[in-house]
Amino acid sequence: MVEEGLIGGGLYLARTVGHYLALSPARRLIGDLLYFAHKIPTVPVQKLMHLGDLAQMREKVPGAALDGILRPRWPALFIKAYALTAMEMPALRRAYLRWPWERLYQHPHSVVSVAVSKEIDGEEMVLFGHIHQPEDLTVGELETRLRLFKNEPPSRFGVMRRAMRISRLPRFLRRLLWWSALDWSGPMRANHLGTFGLSVYSGLGAESLHPLSPLTNCLTFGPVSASGEVMARLIYDHRVMDGSLIARALGRMEEHLQGALLQEVRTIAESCSGRKAG
Repeated sequence: MVEEGLIGGGLYLARTVGHYLALSPARRLIGDLLYFAHKIPTVPVQKLMHLGDLAQMREKVPGAALDGILRPRWPALFIKAYALTAMEMPALRRAYLRWPWERLYQHPHSVVSVAVSKEIDGEEMVLFGHIHQPEDLTVGELETRLRLFKNEPPSRFGVMRRAMRISRLPRFLRRLLWWSALDWSGPMRANHLGTFGLSVYSGLGAESLHPLSPLTNCLTFGPVSASGEVMARLIYDHRVMDGSLIARALGRMEEHLQGALLQEVRTIAESCSGRKAG
């Protein structure tokens, strides 16, 4: 900010300055994540999906909970679609490890790491909730887990408690823990960080073009139009796989959304209809 004034007929400038702020645990966490994410050669691949039938079927499920039944939101549906696709394409469950030698590790099932914004001590903090084996859960169960991540305190979830503790450590200790989780042990990496990430702003009417993540794959998608069109995007580690596989994976995800997941949502809608009639 600059203020102008006059002294003896001459112009002077009086400068005011702001103040410095220490990095909060929230900023430290994101800084560490980006430090390791920048080391990964990621490439985005996107596909316009046509999900009109699924969008219409979702609208048949009441927006308010009915006897514990929740309308599945799009993140739950996309998580399930990715997990089903990863069952068929094992490369989607692989990770690149650098120490003590360069190699790939393939986890037996998917673990999704979901970015969740939480307010802690008056500041928004992005934390991550983990869901193991989402391919074995119903979309209703996935929706319940996602709502718990959003609505329950971080202290309820071990992965969030651990992230908050680590973010308060000195930088060299934080980076050492991140490095050991990412590059040393495949099972540790999958269990502590996940096999793929989900980061979406579609509920706010926006989309991320190239979210940064230290994981092999990060899934994002934009707002879903009234006709059911949505741009889905996978950002992948080019050291682990090639773009042609990602393009096929997006196509297969669309098929799952148009098929198995449409049928699952139809079953939920019919159940709600039956309960209303009863």
